[in-house]
Amino acid sequence: MSTRHNREILHILYEKLYRSIGPLNWWPADSPFEVIIGAILTQNTAWTNVEKAITALKEKTLLHPRRLYAIREKTLAGAIRSSGFFNLKAKRIRSFLRFLFRHYRGDLARMFAEETATLRGKLLRINGLGPETVDSILLYAGEKPVFVVDAYTRRILLRHRLISEDAGYEEIQKLFMENLESDVRLFNEYHALIVYVGKHFCRPVQNCGPCPLRGLRGQPGAARRERAAVRPHHKNAIKTIN
Repeated sequence: MSTRHNREILHILYEKLYRSIGPLNWWPADSPFEVIIGAILTQNTAWTNVEKAITALKEKTLLHPRRLYAIREKTLAGAIRSSGFFNLKAKRIRSFLRFLFRHYRGDLARMFAEETATLRGKLLRINGLGPETVDSILLYAGEKPVFVVDAYTRRILLRHRLISEDAGYEEIQKLFMENLESDVRLFNEYHALIVYVGKHFCRPVQNCGPCPLRGLRGQPGAARRERAAVRPHHKNAIKTIN
């Protein structure tokens, strides 16, 4: 599909979601460090289980880099038991903390001051942190303009014929980042809306009836018909269509 068509479709998709669902103000956290821990804990589990683990860490006053780094891995695993795979996730959190203290003296502001692509490459080398986790950390904790791709994103785009079956993470991410303005707030809201649709409508067993994206297809004709019906909520959010 052409660049022009991609921009039109992404514009329409976002506007349909925003108008129907409204702002979601994701990620729910009190600090960037809480976002990072949540991004690791949410791997292969429901968000409700992550919330329980985060609450347990807060009750023990451990949700701080130095305090968490000072405790034994076994103690950490016990505190995050509700998140599932707690021993594995404790190892991953410890790996991140070693990285943070070894390279940035435990200072998140120092870490996020690094150039985005360089930092992303370093984070991806930490055992257990894949692209989705790393990009969530960069976008939601570091407020860096990196679009997060997850299983919901892939499922929705595939069902609406916007990507091919074999499209990988980087290809899907490139689709958004090359056709949207590099805007943290937009990337944040767009991804949150996609997650909402994936959880409530575009599930493994589809619930298309009430879905705000029903009828949307990745053909140029459909884009032209619907484009005039929507106006962007984020000024300059979508790159100008030439």
